Amino acid sequence: MRNLTDKLARERILTRDEFKKLLISDDDYLHEKARNEREKIYGNKIYLRGLIEFTNYCKNNCLYCGLRHANTQAKRYRLTKGQILECCAAGYDAGIRTFVLQGGEDAFYTDEVLTDVIRAIKNNYSDCAITLSVGERGYDSLKLLRAAGADRYLLRHETADTRHYAALHPPEMSLAARQKCLRDLKELGFQTGCGFMVGSPGQTLANIADDLFFIKELDPEMVGAGPFIPHSNTPFAEEKAGDLKLVLNILAILRLMKPSLLLPATTALATISNRGYEQGVNAGANVIMQNISPVSVREKYRIYNNKIGACENLTQRMQNVGCEFVVSRGDYTSV
Repeated sequence: MRNLTDKLARERILTRDEFKKLLISDDDYLHEKARNEREKIYGNKIYLRGLIEFTNYCKNNCLYCGLRHANTQAKRYRLTKGQILECCAAGYDAGIRTFVLQGGEDAFYTDEVLTDVIRAIKNNYSDCAITLSVGERGYDSLKLLRAAGADRYLLRHETADTRHYAALHPPEMSLAARQKCLRDLKELGFQTGCGFMVGSPGQTLANIADDLFFIKELDPEMVGAGPFIPHSNTPFAEEKAGDLKLVLNILAILRLMKPSLLLPATTALATISNRGYEQGVNAGANVIMQNISPVSVREKYRIYNNKIGACENLTQRMQNVGCEFVVSRGDYTSV
């Protein structure tokens, strides 16, 4: 597989069949090459993001998500602006310089409400970046959020295959709408993140290859790829979780496709493996999310089962793999 790894590092793209072969590689050379590519741009720096899960209400009924509207067992909550700012204060004191506001598609957070929160954060922490992860919104809404001070936006495309997308989502949602929103984000100047679950029901290696082609075409600044993990109160409750090796290979491939990516070792990865953060970093990741939501609500934000809480000794764990957290916004570096 070394020839395919070297070809990808050189050309930044492969054929569909070549991607399928590399995805199931057992060669450590793939991960080593990805680490080297990351270090050329970011050195040994790992960027810590402060994750604020500010609402678990959602209008959608995605078949894989524990926040789905039909889950009547979920204990719903919303954070106030004051609570969000308290989270930011604690995160700032801990050296965090990017705040990620993540929530379901909750109509309570209108443009007026959300822009007010964004401006308040920027007024208090002008040296920090704000990332939003709040689902699909219209162009005019996104434009207002950008003007208010939002820097980045995460919106996983989930799959680049129309039929697969339909198998994961309710009929009122469409891949075309999701992709349009991502292109709107790029046009508006957001540092834009897409991504997908690895091992979602019905996913094939060909699907993943198509995801990689879509990512190449979209040219995002961030990509999130973590394992699918089932939630007990969803239609996919009995499905099996995504494969660790496949997740790590995808991270390495993404790094080789675009060496400057902001690429997280996800919470889901750390949920399926005790060393998930270290393994993700060793495969080329350079971002880790630290949950800074109020402790009282963390158990309520359950997209999947057995989600881990805040991790201790992360600084030492990164040092153990030759990396270090830095006090920095950790912006995308164009090369």
